[in-house]
Amino acid sequence: MAFGFRKKKEAQPPSGAPVEFIPQAGACLVTTHVRDRVGRVKFMHRDESKAPADNGWRIFGEHDTQEYMNQGNPFVIMDYNQACAIEPALIGIYDFPVGSDLRIERDDRIRVIDVTTGREIPEENFYVPPQFRA
Repeated sequence: MAFGFRKKKEAQPPSGAPVEFIPQAGACLVTTHVRDRVGRVKFMHRDESKAPADNGWRIFGEHDTQEYMNQGNPFVIMDYNQACAIEPALIGIYDFPVGSDLRIERDDRIRVIDVTTGREIPEENFYVPPQFRA
């Protein structure tokens, strides 16, 4: 899957307000490494929602070791659109079902892999926000 997004800065509209890629996307949990941009997003898992605003996504970074994960609670709440500004590949997985266990592979392009099967997710399976649908 080639998204073509390579920018490190968070996407912002001219007004400075956060970008809304996905209307009413809710919030997710990201590790502090993801929030602080210590490396790139690597793993995504979708749990059952724990609160009305929680969309269930748990986002992990490439430097999130088991030792790091065991040091208290490494998660912070983040607006899902803000997480998408950090890693645009998250836009495409937004509506994947609870239980989805995914990883991002980066080589000559960005690919999303189903961790359970080891298979690449076909591009036609990705969510397209309403404003970008034909």
